[in-house]
Amino acid sequence: MNKPDWRHLLPPANTASRAEQARGMLGALLGLGLTAILCSLWAGHGGVWLVAPMGASAVLLFCLPASPLAQPWSVIGGNMVSAATGVACLQVLGEGVLTAPVAGALAIGMMFALRCLHPPGGAVALTAVLAGPEVQAMGYQFVLLPVAFNCLLMVVAAFAYNNLSGRRYPHAQRSPLENAHATGDAAPTARLGFAREDLDEVLAEYGQVLDVSRDDLEHIILATETHAHQRRFGIITCGAIMSRDVVTVEFGTDLGEAWRTMRYHQVHAMPVLNRARRVIGMLAQGDFLRHSDLDDYRTLGARLRNLIRRSGLSHSEKPEVVGQIMTHEVQRAWVDTPIVELVPLMANSGLHHIPVLDRDQRLAGMVTQSDIIAALYQSRLAQATQPARPLPPAAVSVPRH
Repeated sequence: MNKPDWRHLLPPANTASRAEQARGMLGALLGLGLTAILCSLWAGHGGVWLVAPMGASAVLLFCLPASPLAQPWSVIGGNMVSAATGVACLQVLGEGVLTAPVAGALAIGMMFALRCLHPPGGAVALTAVLAGPEVQAMGYQFVLLPVAFNCLLMVVAAFAYNNLSGRRYPHAQRSPLENAHATGDAAPTARLGFAREDLDEVLAEYGQVLDVSRDDLEHIILATETHAHQRRFGIITCGAIMSRDVVTVEFGTDLGEAWRTMRYHQVHAMPVLNRARRVIGMLAQGDFLRHSDLDDYRTLGARLRNLIRRSGLSHSEKPEVVGQIMTHEVQRAWVDTPIVELVPLMANSGLHHIPVLDRDQRLAGMVTQSDIIAALYQSRLAQATQPARPLPPAAVSVPRH
């Protein structure tokens, strides 16, 4: 007789790195510490200054800041409406055995209705019912102090700490399948793969609360498709397809010189480098157009000539050098970055040129949309022309009679 396998009852392995675990612990310490100190000063030594469910809110705010349950409205609205529900149930039903369960259930219903579901809110409702006479005597004041004040301080601390430590908070919903051109067409990567409507239908069929934002779920699915493509067709890196003889300019390059260089080499964009050959910006034809006087009714050529012509003044409001019109926020890639990771950036975000850096963070080359298309075409062509491999004996299915 086979022994039962109890391994499936064990929790799954923790995917968070040690650094991420330490980041969450430190954030909770700072957030709860700040909240406790300020609320105790406000309420005085004899008042209630910190409620226990804030510990559960800290887990969401500092360990799962991307969760829909950890967003500001969920934290503040969920805890406040739960506190008000608990106080109301206590005043209407009294201190009966069923008061706490009714308060918890109604708090969940209110959070669903107000779209501020926050798990610690259920504990806040129970706290309002089961706490001592001091809290019960506070009545609806309990909703404002300490609950609302606790939540506000925790959200402020989460905003500062998460953004300073490299985590976006609040987590704004932005789909990776959005069309950068603001037209009715779907994003290019969504026209052959799954669409947003497909994900909406599946989520509607699933019908349960997910502790992951919708855009993060799309990112996970797209990343899975990327890894599947790499496994099937191999990994082509930026270093294998990039242009190495890249035309560049510097911050102080004269606009007229930069425009002539761009026209001579017939390129649409150039990286802007510092003396250490590190990328500090990108200069594109669109930057020249954007800084031309669009309210001027002269021809485009006249406006461009006015922009690139030196004023001859020591101080001028008109841009004179590349650094004054370049794009500072630049999307970069590395020599060993797989090119399939650049496809969503170029197809959906409208990027046409991406500089490639080496291990020393210096410019090594440039990848364009044409390079990506040619490389993907060659990889597909090579895959199609390879002779089919016979299946190994173990993989051949034998019909059963």
